[in-house]
Amino acid sequence: QLQLAESGGGLVHPGGSLRLSCVASGSSLDYYFVGWFRQAPGKEREGVSCISSTGGRTNYVDSVKGRFTISRDNDKNTVYLQMDSLTVEDTGVYYCAADPLTTVQYMCDKGEAPIWGQGTQVTVSS
Repeated sequence: QLQLAESGGGLVHPGGSLRLSCVASGSSLDYYFVGWFRQAPGKEREGVSCISSTGGRTNYVDSVKGRFTISRDNDKNTVYLQMDSLTVEDTGVYYCAADPLTTVQYMCDKGEAPIWGQGTQVTVSS
C-alpha cells in the first residue's frame, strides 16, 4: 500500500527558499497524480500545486505562480516542491497527496485524494 512522507520544512526568513520532498514507499508512485496542499492556522486547506503521473502537466494556485516549482523523479519515487521568494503568507503545514485517477486541475481545486502524508511545517518569519 502506498504511503507518503513529507520532509524539508522549517523556519526561513521572508525571501528565502525551501525544497519540500514527498517520498513514497510501499508501492510505485509512477501512476499517481501528486499534489501539494497547505493549511495555515485558522484557514482551510488549499491546493498549492499538482503534477500528473508523467510530470507533463502541472497546476499552481495563483499566489505561488512564478515562485514555486513542482517536479517529480519517478526513479526516486519522489515529488518535490521548490519554494522561492517565500513570504509570511506561505506559512503553514504542507501535505502531499496522491491519487491514481484525477486531473491536476481537479485535484488542486477539490483537495480530494485517497492517500495523504503526515505533513511538514513551513514557517516564514523575520
